[in-house]
Amino acid sequence: MINLIAYIDWDPKPYLFELGGFKVHIYSLCWIVAFIIGWYLMSKIFKKENQKKELLDPLFLYTFIGAIAGARLGEYLFYDPSAFIERPIEVFLPVQHAPGESAFFGLLQNYEFVGFSGLASHGAALGVIISSYLFSRKYLKRNVLWLLDRIAVVVPFGGAAVRIGNFYNSEIVGKETAVSWAVKFHQQSSGYGEVVPRHPAQIYEAIGYIILGFVMLYAYNKTEKRKNLGALLGIFLFFLFLIRFIVEFYKENQGEEAIAQALNIGLNNGQVLSIPFMLIGIYLFVSSKNRIDTTQSN
Repeated sequence: MINLIAYIDWDPKPYLFELGGFKVHIYSLCWIVAFIIGWYLMSKIFKKENQKKELLDPLFLYTFIGAIAGARLGEYLFYDPSAFIERPIEVFLPVQHAPGESAFFGLLQNYEFVGFSGLASHGAALGVIISSYLFSRKYLKRNVLWLLDRIAVVVPFGGAAVRIGNFYNSEIVGKETAVSWAVKFHQQSSGYGEVVPRHPAQIYEAIGYIILGFVMLYAYNKTEKRKNLGALLGIFLFFLFLIRFIVEFYKENQGEEAIAQALNIGLNNGQVLSIPFMLIGIYLFVSSKNRIDTTQSN
């Protein structure tokens, strides 16, 4: 039900269907869409640069594992570190404690399958960097910055798909507001307090990522920056985490906020963690003029 004068009521069913206790969640499908977009765009890049198409499948696997593992571990490491001791099963498996329920076709009792709903973009970034290094070392035999520059072109669109999934999941909600496009997330976590009209911060972030995606495509296709190792990655890191930094002002804090509380500088965890990435982005872009990829012919 939509009331354009006051707010938008948001109370969807979080999954498409259920089979034997296994629920196909919209959020999980958004991650699949993100990787499909990434695979398609990367295939275009590989074709343009005469790279072996056979490398796309192992690249997909490395990136998938790096992104999911990094995002999942980052979520708990940065926002809920006590979970490693109190709820270790929930850290490593896509389940949630639910007495009387079962997951994985009855193999795991008193838990229900909920999908990987807790995923941190900062952890995903670190995971992809590590997996890209391992992939480059084994398959490409060239500077990892070459690969990361190309991954940086496709990631913003996938990031937008994931944030849309967050919106559907009623997570990472915004702060209370009276704007006409405010949203009441009826399925929000109880940790956010009362169900009130809030900023759709997930959509703000998704829009920012889509814009960044087109900027990255332009920089790759229409400029010479792809010949400077680290230049595209630098642009990506700076602007993606700048978007994240700005949108955090409209979000409710996530988790324990231990890092932000320790520093006590008026920023939240998401903003504190974004600053190093922005600084690295500036360094990579500025220093990229000294790293020319001599294998580039066009």
